[in-house]
Amino acid sequence: MTAFAAFAFVFPGQGSQSVGMLSAWGDHPAVRATLEEASQALGEDVAQLIAEGPKESLDLTTNTQPVMLTAGIANYRAWLAEGGPLPAAVAGHSLGEYTALVAAGSLSLADALPLVRLRAQAMQDAVPVGTGGMAAILGLDAATVREGCAKAMAESGEVVEAVNFNDPKQIVIAGSKAGVEAGCIVLKAMGAKRALPLPVSAPFHSSLMKPAAERLRERLVSIQINTPQIPVVNNIDVAVHTEADAIRDALYRQAFGPVRWVEVIQALKARGLGTMLECGPGKVLAGMAKRIDAELTSATIFDPASLADAKALLA
Repeated sequence: MTAFAAFAFVFPGQGSQSVGMLSAWGDHPAVRATLEEASQALGEDVAQLIAEGPKESLDLTTNTQPVMLTAGIANYRAWLAEGGPLPAAVAGHSLGEYTALVAAGSLSLADALPLVRLRAQAMQDAVPVGTGGMAAILGLDAATVREGCAKAMAESGEVVEAVNFNDPKQIVIAGSKAGVEAGCIVLKAMGAKRALPLPVSAPFHSSLMKPAAERLRERLVSIQINTPQIPVVNNIDVAVHTEADAIRDALYRQAFGPVRWVEVIQALKARGLGTMLECGPGKVLAGMAKRIDAELTSATIFDPASLADAKALLA
């Protein structure tokens, strides 16, 4: 029997989706079963949407959130079906936290899919398209970005906040369109190498999402949440919660609070986990892990070849 090194699974959020992102699995039973379960839960052909798009439909927030959850769990179940070991802990970036909770047995996929679709719709409804924005700030540390946002808010009277702490020198800001524009000007003057507006439809994780969070909280009350069978390090507290009400509250606050991803990865390493496997389409989180801590080993699982490579890495 092969001995495997301890590792963590991390699940990506919005932005890693692409048309055909599960096609390499062919008719893999675990992937097919996951797509069938997702289609039943959402009342539509999720497999066709993922396989054929079009991209414009896949990129709609109300579609992106459930399909990314589906894709992450499909990859995770394929890993287990192919003899991959259970991770010692899991975490997910933004939306990916829901995938982590499903993987850990805390949420069922059938409950989680309509929940994240509601989350997506509530987020879109909270701030009309074109009135909010996000931008990636490169080359400044967290304290400086927070300081710059506070300055831009004071000068403009608009909302702009640091919301995604992706790596030590890549931080995303969000708020009103005018607030983000003001923030970019201030932060570039403070030494940011780049301030890149992001093609998103809402200012995710900012305080402007509070109305969306209230709608989410109403739905969360009726969702069955079990004690996770695998520790889940959450975004909002960088903590492992086991009680259902604590998990509900963290998901509520996560909708309008920052993604503390640098600290999440550091917390996983502090648990003795030096290998991060990104489970799901894309390679964004694997790259972030290396920038957060060069000592970490990272790899991705998104098709049969990468799964085999990841198993070999751990063996």
